[in-house]
Amino acid sequence: HRWNEQLKRVFGNCLPPFPPKYYLAMTTSMADERRDQLEQYLQNVTMDPNMLRSDVFIDFLKLVQLDTFSMATKKASLDILLPDGRSIKIEILTSDTAERVLEVVSHNIGLCQELLEYFSLFLIQFCKEGRLSVVKKLADFELPCVSLRSSEVENCKVGLRKWYLDPSLDARLMDCRTAVDLIYMQAIQDIEKEWAKPTEVQRQKLEALQKEDNQTKFLELAREVQHYGYMRLEPCTCDHPEPGCQALLSVGNNEISCCITLPENQTQDVIFQMDRVKCWQVTFLGTLLDTDGPQQTLNQNLELRFQYCEDSHWRWFVIYTKQAFLLSSCLKKMISEKMVKQAAENPEMQIEVPEQGKSKKYHIQQNQKDHSSFLPRKSKIKIAEVDCGFGTIKEDL
Repeated sequence: HRWNEQLKRVFGNCLPPFPPKYYLAMTTSMADERRDQLEQYLQNVTMDPNMLRSDVFIDFLKLVQLDTFSMATKKASLDILLPDGRSIKIEILTSDTAERVLEVVSHNIGLCQELLEYFSLFLIQFCKEGRLSVVKKLADFELPCVSLRSSEVENCKVGLRKWYLDPSLDARLMDCRTAVDLIYMQAIQDIEKEWAKPTEVQRQKLEALQKEDNQTKFLELAREVQHYGYMRLEPCTCDHPEPGCQALLSVGNNEISCCITLPENQTQDVIFQMDRVKCWQVTFLGTLLDTDGPQQTLNQNLELRFQYCEDSHWRWFVIYTKQAFLLSSCLKKMISEKMVKQAAENPEMQIEVPEQGKSKKYHIQQNQKDHSSFLPRKSKIKIAEVDCGFGTIKEDL
């Protein structure tokens, strides 16, 4: 409540309403209701980029992260994983945000400051047989030192990767030597890890260009490779074409590409175009005991469901994955990149930013709508009772 008053002094009445206090003893249901209201309030506040960048907001979240894990502000060394597998060590404070750490990394490696928006820090896990898994993207206000300590995933490092999903954006980085080195190293790694899938002819040409260290030509050809620049997710479960099917997801270039394993062990490739996605939501289904591996661990059980137009009908598709928030970030990124591109092509495109607490509206492509939301701690969600607003985070495009 005190934090809300501080925000009010800075932003005035544009804040969403703060949940009322209970001054008498709360029942369990009342406590759950207030927790959900507070989560919704925080989610609505973070919809405003000005608030996200405000000192009041950042200082509060820094304090919460440090206090939650009893971590004092002090000097620390942090290893940052580069796309080629090498690490660099930087000196920071435990209270430094991911945004600040990214600035330190860019200074150390000589990355142009104006290109920082094309890169981000991620939590990356080293898996069996040398595999890598991108666990999540670190938000600008997250504290990497705290994220590493609090992560329930073993063998993790903070890694630097490019953060755009439109392969054509490579062209904007070609005048910076360090940026080219980074996306070149990531392209090689993605092909080696089979996240990008060149044909045999493409592979031979890429190997020849790599031997010549011809980075420009290599990247030009790489952009023609299937799934180049996509975010690859860990194997997950989906409900298409029937419940319980295993799937491999690659997200990028305005699409969700799914390789689905059918019950008869046949595979089916399905592509969902973002132009046909109306909305999506992330739901926390509970915590499950994971008995795989030498130690038993508790894993969050998450789903992302999206509404998709197929044969002129809207239907829901559900993906069960621990990387639901990463997937949601990728969907938002693709929409953002598309909007920027369309704005550049059509300078007269109207963009309206309404009052805080109301959804953002962008007049593009016949007012195509997209809503994204996070539904808080509910073990069961009846979709029939949820309209397109979802009652929490809402974005209309």
